[in-house]
Order: sequence, then C-alpha cells, then structure tokens
Amino acid sequence: MAAIARGSVREVRVSDVEAAGLAAADAGPFLAALRSAVGGHDDAAAVWAAVVAARVLRPDHPHALHQLVYYSVYAGWDRAARGPPPYWFPSPTDCKQTNLGRVMEENGPKLLGASYKDPISSFGLFHKFAVENQEVYWKIVLKELSIKFLREPTSILDASDKSKKGGTWFPGAVLNIAECCLLPWPSQNKTDDSTAILWRDEGFDDYPVNRMSLKELRTQVMTVANALDTMFQKGDRIAIDMPMTCNAVIIYLAIILGGFVVVSIADSFAPQEIGTRMRVAKAKAIFTQDFIIRGGKKFPLYSCVMKGTSCKAIVIPATGDCLGVTLRNGDMSWKDFLSRAAGRSPMYSPVYQSADALINILFSSGTTGEPKAIPWTQLCPIRCGADTWANLDVRPKDISCLPTNLGWVMGPIQLFLCFLNGATLALYHGSPLGRGFCKFVQDAHVSALGSVPSLVKSWKAGNHTKGLDWTKIRVLATTGEASDIDDNLWISSRTCYKPIVECCGGTELASSFIQGSLLQPQVFGAFSGASMSTGFVILDEQGNPYPDDVPCSGEVGLFPLYFGATDRLLNADHDKVYFDGMPVYRGRQLRRHGDIIQRTAGGYYIVQGRADDTESWRD
Repeated sequence: MAAIARGSVREVRVSDVEAAGLAAADAGPFLAALRSAVGGHDDAAAVWAAVVAARVLRPDHPHALHQLVYYSVYAGWDRAARGPPPYWFPSPTDCKQTNLGRVMEENGPKLLGASYKDPISSFGLFHKFAVENQEVYWKIVLKELSIKFLREPTSILDASDKSKKGGTWFPGAVLNIAECCLLPWPSQNKTDDSTAILWRDEGFDDYPVNRMSLKELRTQVMTVANALDTMFQKGDRIAIDMPMTCNAVIIYLAIILGGFVVVSIADSFAPQEIGTRMRVAKAKAIFTQDFIIRGGKKFPLYSCVMKGTSCKAIVIPATGDCLGVTLRNGDMSWKDFLSRAAGRSPMYSPVYQSADALINILFSSGTTGEPKAIPWTQLCPIRCGADTWANLDVRPKDISCLPTNLGWVMGPIQLFLCFLNGATLALYHGSPLGRGFCKFVQDAHVSALGSVPSLVKSWKAGNHTKGLDWTKIRVLATTGEASDIDDNLWISSRTCYKPIVECCGGTELASSFIQGSLLQPQVFGAFSGASMSTGFVILDEQGNPYPDDVPCSGEVGLFPLYFGATDRLLNADHDKVYFDGMPVYRGRQLRRHGDIIQRTAGGYYIVQGRADDTESWRD
C-alpha cells in the first residue's frame, strides 16, 4: 500500500509529490500535468484512463509516486458495488488489431448476425458462441496456428459417446506436433531465417544476445532425433531434468519428433523425487546437466540424478564443451551422444501419430503423496498455442519470455505458445531473480513477458529495472501464485501500464480456465473471465450452480467438453479424480478442478483457495 494517498487525486499537493520522491523542481510541473490530465473527469476509472493516456506517470518515476496517484484516484472506489478498479482499458481502434479482435471482425457478423457490434462490446457474445459452438471456433483458430496434419481430422469434436465425458477431439487426425513447430509458415511470415530462439548466458550481460534461426533449430533437433534412434525404441519414455536452455528445448522437440515421449522433471527436485517420477513414468533414460549455474554459483545436478535413478544419463556441460564431473559406468556425455548421429542423413522423417498419442508426461506437485502422472497428447500443445493466441494476443514476430522449467507445465506451454504462433522464444540461462535477467528482457526486446508473483516481488525489492527500458513490452502475464496488487502496479508501471493477463489453470488442462483478455478492461490481481471456449459454473454448498451474472463464491465446475484436457492419468483413476461426485449440468457431468473462486461485482474472478473434499453435496 502507498505510504501516502489522498482521498481524491484532486487533493494531491506539491508536498505529496516531493514526499513520493520527485525533486522539488519537478514536483510543480508534474502536479500541473496531473491536474491537466484529470480535467473535468468525475468517474475514477475515467480519471485513471486519462492519466495513463497522457503519460503523466513515467517508468522512471519512483514507485511511491505511482502509488500516490493510483491509490488517490481510486480512494473512493466502491469495490463492493463495482468490483476491483480497472487500470487498463482496451482501445476501440487497437482491439481490432488483436488476434481475437481481427477474427471477430472477420467472422462476427456472419456468426452473430446483427447482434455483432465490435470486438469489445461483442466479446461476451462471441465467447458464449465459442463455448456453445466449439467446432466452429476451433476450425477458425486452427487456421491461425502452424498446424500441419498428415491426415486431417474427420471432425473437430465427436461428443456422441457419453461414456467419454470429454468427447473425442480431432478423430482420425495424424500429425507430429514437433514438426509443426519447426516448419516455415507463410501466413505467419515465418521463414527458415526467422529467429526461433534468443538467449544469453548469465555473466555475459554486456554481450550481444545470441540468436538461433528456425533452420538452425530444426537442424539441431534432427541431429538429436537421429542420435536417439540409435539408442531407443519408438514410444520409449525419456526424461529431461535440467534448466530450460536452448539444449533442453532442442532435446524436448527431438524426443517428440522421433516418436518418443518426454518425461518432465523439474531441476529443483531432490534425488527421491527424481526417482519417484522416473519410476512412475517408466523412463528409460534421462538428459541432465553436470551443474546448474545460478547467481554466479554452481549447484550439483548430475549427482542428484545419479542418486535418484540408475537409468542411463546423458550429461550436458553447464558451461563450455567439457564436463565438470566424472560419469558413472553406462552414462554418456552430450558430445558422445551427438556423435552417434554421425554418418546418418542430416534430414529426419518425423514419426506421425494420432492426435491423442502421448508425447509428454508431466506431474502434479505431489506435495501430499505420490504425484499424479499427467499425460499430454498432441492436442495439448494446440490448446497452449490457441489460449495464448486468444488471451495473451501472442503474434508472429513477438518475442516471448517466461522464466520457467520444462519440469513444470509452464515450460512446455511457453515453448509451444512461441513456435505455434510464429513468435520467438527468449531464454536466459541463469537466475531470473536479479538485474541480469531484467537487462536481458531489455536487450532482447521482449514484447510478451510472463512471470510469477514472487519473481516480480524480487525485481521490485531490488529495483532491478532501474535505468532499463521495458517499454517494448506489449503484454505481461502472471501465473502460479496469487498476485499482489501493489507488485502488479509496479511491474505494469515499468512498461507504461501495459496489461497484465492473469492466468489460472492446471497441468491436466494444458491451459488456463480463467484469464485476462485484451478485449476487456483489466484489474490488478483478478481475472476478467473464462478462457476462450471454456465454460464453467460456480457451485453453492449444495452443488447447485449460481446464476452466471451474480457475485458469488464457491467451487468451480468446468464444462467437460474442454479441448486439450486429459482423459486419463497414468497412475490414478481419472474419473474418480476429476468427475466422481460432481453434479450434472445441462445433461453432462461437470469436471472438477478444485478451486474455490469468487465472482465479484463487475464480473471479475478471484481464486480463494482449494475446495474441501468433504463438501456435503459430494457425499
């Protein structure tokens, strides 16, 4: 909360501005500009919109000054009656240039008839249409992503078999989703020379950012796939336990290109946790690094893997070309592994499989017992790409960065959101907590920056963006933890108040079920609605759905026809976990997610925690 705030922005005085950190010589002109922007606006939201539009507040202003203005503008805001106060507003002009807005302009009049007006005012109608007409919506979206089928699906959705609660998606389709990531795509202006990955190693923060073209990425992926073919059988499960580096991305895509299955293991896990995941997934081998380099320090990784599993390890040096560890018998260096591709054709024929073929095994956190082994099919990456196309507005030539790991769901999501949308993946090989990462965001010209709230808190506490230019950022995203309003105010202010898309979902959904949207006003720390094509209800204590337009709080029940969501678990009863005890709504049993959410006045959503397993209506 701000150290100082007035009951109205009109009450702000020069002394307040000086106390917030502005020099005396600048305080008077600032206050004059502020009062000019406020003008005759009466409504607080209109006042804030005018202040932001006039660029009265700059990224280099002290955070206390941003606090002073924001909290003073909204001092009298009635949250109970109006919901959370908005800080970002869609532009009637710019909204038509967004991915979703453009598609709505092209298809809205045909699909919605005379009720269609424009992307902002008709967003709710179009969202409802997408939920109720999934075949139509997904046919439109598929044209926007770089999806190449060897055999086209016979339909988008077959919901005729009621025993399959989630329906059958893309029946008959055959493809290789890794190949889709690696091909030039004319409609996205993606060529072999397009930049696929930008990266920088920690400690080289004053050096130019490194670049890898799409052709270079494809060549390296094919080399790894060729080497894999000399050691494994199609369908074998191969783990990755290492930071999300260029090599990790290459290995991930190569495993899928070759018809193998990725087993995702976070590089923060202890040996026992590694062993559990290797055993549950029935993995045959594991790719890892000798060390992890973070904050200028070396942390052992290979030794943890050795203690956790006896499976063959292929070990990559964290720096340079030589390993800093001695390998146990049977393990292999990255250099020796790559040499196995020598003499083989540099080209590689992808292994094509059905849309529901397994490509990746991810895990729940496992904090309360054995982690759930969650299978991702080739449908899941399409959902990743589509959600971020619609809600984050990721476009061709965007440069997207999210510090994460392939062991967590956001790693694969980040990979696919870039490569299926024609965007560039930006990777920082090192700790994301400090100034080095923040400078990389500037130097790489990142336009879409994702984070988790604890990262933002670290950047803010260390003032790590001081002197840096983050104004190339077009959209922000946050997930993983509950957001802090003041931290969000801080990061948005560093970008001239670009929107923050809040995301909440699950590994088993391959997506977020509630998100922000660039076609709706955004508020700090809350979600503006369901993701596109997602339907849900909020249930009362008896399991009855609340009306869609009233403020309420309860467990969320997802509509079961959810593209990309799991239909099985590898080590648990899927129906028992996600459906048993859930009420029937409109003829179909709702899917459990487990979150308690609040719908506020104004139609925003706030996650309040997890549901109690002893709800009376489940008994």
